Amino acid sequence: MKKRVAILGASDNPERYSYKAFKMLLEHGHEPLLVSPRLGELEGHKVYPDLSSLKDVDTLTMYVSDKISNGLKDKIISLKPKRVIFNPGSENEVLMKELEKEKIEVEPACTLVLLSTGQF
Repeated sequence: MKKRVAILGASDNPERYSYKAFKMLLEHGHEPLLVSPRLGELEGHKVYPDLSSLKDVDTLTMYVSDKISNGLKDKIISLKPKRVIFNPGSENEVLMKELEKEKIEVEPACTLVLLSTGQF
């Protein structure tokens, strides 16, 4: 089933895991929604400067540090994703607990592994 997946911390660097997730999500038929304040577009896909203009997001996959995500708590909650994947290096225990209180599924995992193993 096709999912709308916001990638917080999108990058145009092919070595970055967020870029690899973008490519793999496309390969698996999902709709990646790229979020980065420093990019305007990536390979023909619009890049959103922040989360506020996104709607109907199934999954938010995190590629930002806890220092950044702490300041985005309210925007993430108002986005109302069904789940938030905290990729390695983006873990944030405080935010995870806040999201769980809001009945948002929290998954400390790797998006690339979930896609590769059919668990996405």
